[in-house]
Amino acid sequence: MASPSIVWFRDDLRLADNPALRAALDRDEPVIALYVLDEESDGVRPLGGAARWWLHHSLASLAERLLERGSRLVLRRGSAAHAVREVVQDAGAGAVFWNRRYGGPESAIDAGLKSDLRAEGVEVASFAGSLLFEPWTVATGSGSHYSVFTPFWRACRALPAPREPLPEPREVPGPERPPASDRLEDWGLLPTGPDWAGGLRDTWEPGEPAARRRLREFLSDDLAEYDRARDEPAAGATSMLSPYLRWGEVSPYTVWHESVGVDGAGGFLTELGWREFAWHTLFHFPDLATKNLRTEFDAFAWPRLKPAHLKAWQRGRTGIPLVDAGMRELWHTGHMHNRVRMVTASFLVKNLLIDWRRGEQWFWDTLVDADAASNPFNWQWVAGSGADAAPYFRIFNPELQAKKFDPHGTYIGEWRGDADLEPIVDLRETRNAALMAYEDVKSAAPTSK
Repeated sequence: MASPSIVWFRDDLRLADNPALRAALDRDEPVIALYVLDEESDGVRPLGGAARWWLHHSLASLAERLLERGSRLVLRRGSAAHAVREVVQDAGAGAVFWNRRYGGPESAIDAGLKSDLRAEGVEVASFAGSLLFEPWTVATGSGSHYSVFTPFWRACRALPAPREPLPEPREVPGPERPPASDRLEDWGLLPTGPDWAGGLRDTWEPGEPAARRRLREFLSDDLAEYDRARDEPAAGATSMLSPYLRWGEVSPYTVWHESVGVDGAGGFLTELGWREFAWHTLFHFPDLATKNLRTEFDAFAWPRLKPAHLKAWQRGRTGIPLVDAGMRELWHTGHMHNRVRMVTASFLVKNLLIDWRRGEQWFWDTLVDADAASNPFNWQWVAGSGADAAPYFRIFNPELQAKKFDPHGTYIGEWRGDADLEPIVDLRETRNAALMAYEDVKSAAPTSK
C-alpha cells in the first residue's frame, strides 16, 4: 500500500522553490499538502488582523494551484503537534517534510514533533527554504552571533553563494482519499462587522502568481531607480515584495538569483541581508518582541501612558503631516513606506515617549508583512534598544524628513487627510524630554572597569 508523504506548509505558501515539496515528490508516493492554523501552542503569537486577511487569500490561491496539479490542500486548526500527528495517523503517512522555522516556540514544536514521529518509524526531514543563510552558519571569530549588520553581511557574503531555486512541479499527485479538511471560510480570517479590508483588496493580490509578477515588474521597471529613490515615499521605487516574502509566496533564493547581475541590484540585495539579520537575531533572542535586546534599556522609565496620544498616533491624527500620512497609509493598505515607518516609530517612542512594544503590537496587527523577526527587530532598532540600533539620541524630525524625502508634499497630500489638525506635542520640547530620559538610562547603566 502507498504511504503518502505530508508536506507541512507554514510561511512558505508556494510551489516553486519549495524544498519540502520537492523531497515529498522525490519519494514517488502521493503527496498530502497540509496547513495548520495554530493559535494554541505555547508561545506561538496569534496573527494580527491584516495578516489573517492575507493568509486567507494566500491559502485560497495555494489550494487552487494544488488542485490544478492533482492534489488538495488539507486545512486543520489547533495545536500543530497534535494536528500533524493526527493527519499522519489518518493517512498512514510514511514521511513528513517541512521547511524550517526560526522562532523559539516554533523551533521547539518542530524539534519535538520530529523526534516523536521518527520514534514511530516515520521519515521526517526539514529544509532551508526561508533564509539564504542558516543562523548557525554565520558567527564571529569567537563563535558568537553578530550584533552589527555590516560585519554580519560581510560574513554572509563570504559563505558559498545561496543555492539555485528549485523549479515549480508540474504535478503534485494527491491520494485517492485525502484526509478530512476544514473549510477555509469557517476559520473566520476575513474581517466582518465591519469589513475594513477594502483598501487591502484595492492594493494587494496575495498568492504565488502575484508574487512572481511583482518581482518581474520590480526588476524590469523599478530596480534601476531603487538606490536613488527608495527613500522617497512618493517615488514608487520600492519592491513591494515584503508581504510575499513574509508569507513565502516567493523565496529569497528566487529573489536573490533573479536580482544578481541586474543593474542597481546592490542596495536591494543588502535589504535582503537586513531581513536575514533580523531573523538571525530572533533565532538567538526568541523574546525579541517583548524584551529589550540591550538590557540597559530595561531601566528606561516610560511615563504613564496617555491613551489619547496613542490613539491619535494609531489613527493618523497627531497633527504632524508625515506621521499622519504614514499611519493612514498603513490603515488603508496594510503597508507603509520604510522611511515613513522609521519616522512614525521614532515619533511614538521619542516624541510621545510611548514604549516601543505598543507600536510593535499595532504594526503587528495592521501590517500585511508583519513577521516575527523584522517587526520587533526594526522597532528595537528605532528605539535604540536593539541590534546595531540607531542611537537613542538620533530622533527623526518628521518635518525635516518631509522636506528632504517628500519635498513637493506628494505623499503627504495623498494620505494625510485632515490638514487643519493642531500638533498634539511640540517636537522640540518632546525631543529634549526624550534626551533627558535617555541620560537617566546612561547614568544608571553599570560602568566597565
